[in-house]
Amino acid sequence: MQEHIQSQGNDNPVLERIRQELSDYPVVLYMKGTPMFPQCGFSAAAVDILSRLGVKFKGIDVLADPSLRDGLKYFANWPTFPQLYVKGELVGGCDIMREMYGSGELKQLLEEQGIQTRATQ
Repeated sequence: MQEHIQSQGNDNPVLERIRQELSDYPVVLYMKGTPMFPQCGFSAAAVDILSRLGVKFKGIDVLADPSLRDGLKYFANWPTFPQLYVKGELVGGCDIMREMYGSGELKQLLEEQGIQTRATQ
């Protein structure tokens, strides 16, 4: 699949879909499952962090579409899920989110990007 994605470059519909989603939503979490029903502990932890911050985000289930899951690995050069994007930029996965949340950096990044958060962590 990855060779197929690379060979299609900018004309690939999966990559176009990813670009469109990142353009349409300021905060996107590509995850296993949905925000209401995460399908792995890492995705559940990522949803919990964003929920604690009071951030509105779009959760997209990569398990529902194998071509999306493979396309994201190529698009971001990031092999695992979840993947958090803010204003179209990859922030990272669950471990990075945990670290940044604990230090206050994630809240700061979101606010710097104009994303509303709760007043307190």
